[in-house]
Amino acid sequence: MSSDIRSGRLSAESIRENYADLHAPLNPLQAKQESARCLFCHDAPCTEACPTGIDIPGFIRKISTGNSQGAAKTILAENIMGGTCANVCPVEELCEQVCVLNTAEDKPVIIGQLQRYATDHLFDSGAQPFIRAADSGKHIAVIGAGPAGLSCAHRLAMLGHQVTVFEAKDKPGGLNEYGLATYKMLDERAAKEVSFILEIGNITINTGISLGKDIELDALREVYDAVFIGLGHNAINQLWLDNANAEGVHNAVDFIQRIRQQDLTSLPVGRNVVVIGGGNTAIDIAVQIKKLGAETVTMVYRRGTDQMGATEYEREVAQTNGVLIRTHAQPVRINAVDGQLISVVFEYTRVDSDGRPVGTGETFTTPADQLFKAIGQSLHPGPLSKSQAPDIERKRIWVDQNQRTSLPDVWAGGDCTTGDDLTVVAVQDGKVAAHSIDEYLEHG
Repeated sequence: MSSDIRSGRLSAESIRENYADLHAPLNPLQAKQESARCLFCHDAPCTEACPTGIDIPGFIRKISTGNSQGAAKTILAENIMGGTCANVCPVEELCEQVCVLNTAEDKPVIIGQLQRYATDHLFDSGAQPFIRAADSGKHIAVIGAGPAGLSCAHRLAMLGHQVTVFEAKDKPGGLNEYGLATYKMLDERAAKEVSFILEIGNITINTGISLGKDIELDALREVYDAVFIGLGHNAINQLWLDNANAEGVHNAVDFIQRIRQQDLTSLPVGRNVVVIGGGNTAIDIAVQIKKLGAETVTMVYRRGTDQMGATEYEREVAQTNGVLIRTHAQPVRINAVDGQLISVVFEYTRVDSDGRPVGTGETFTTPADQLFKAIGQSLHPGPLSKSQAPDIERKRIWVDQNQRTSLPDVWAGGDCTTGDDLTVVAVQDGKVAAHSIDEYLEHG
């Protein structure tokens, strides 16, 4: 049976239109009008809800007075990746959710779009609002150039320390560069943000260097004054079914990386596509493959809508882009002919007394020439196996409230410690770790 997967389902022009901004950026008048809606609460619930603790009323007030650069500095002082987070942070469940204007009669201040307005203004101006402290003579190794690692590196450099970052991939940026939907990160935003971070100085990034292969934790601890681990999720959960490696079956994470790095017209796109999973990765691949020309995209999740990792807003994005979301069903068989995927069999599920999804025995079959597995990622401790490793609990590196591991000179943060898969949380982890490292270097 021949495959119905091919590249170039849509023209380059059509893809550009499909991949336009979900929200047009605010112009100065719109930004001023929206900022005027803010009540500038003294004990602002929006600031409390922000994992990085941005003074949200403070930056909005600066926008209202025309001080966009000052607003951006307020944002970036707490979240150096505030530009990315303005585009990808789940504000609908964080700051905007708790806005006092978020009522049945009104709507919350659009904090995310105001944050983008301010940070875009600063980046476009070329201004650099941060300077380094005097050189401390200390040198820290950071493993991973993702949000946690770069946040840690930037704050350490501000505090006067020298930092060397080791990154396994060819480009720095981590999730922001390789793992986020392209339509959320247009115009090389991730790369521009990395360049901005590096402008502080005293940060060297070595790409193509893998922990456990090219370098070992024990050796880094001997050479450097402290080490920060920001490995992220380095393993993809598997779908243990026959034909899970048939032609047309992909890991969603790997394919999203291809979307971010390749010519969009060159990517293979199926006619009937199935996505397994209910998190942000599942949404990102489902929406993007639809924007690339798939005729039908069906996203299937084993639990109910309320248990999905993806937010209500993300689900709405998927549905308004033509993605069908089916819940309470789990894959039980992948059908292939001559090694080519042709369909997926799902079994309906119900929730048992322990709250777990269990099969009902009733099945349905969905035709598919392309299948994306988005069933989660985790930390694999392999890169740490040849060294004295920090304690690992439930497939995560254990850390205390200051991101310090069980090893006295090693800190960690981001997905390898939390599993949250959120840039904003990783940035906070890196910032907290940097201050803890600075305290350790000064006082031991």
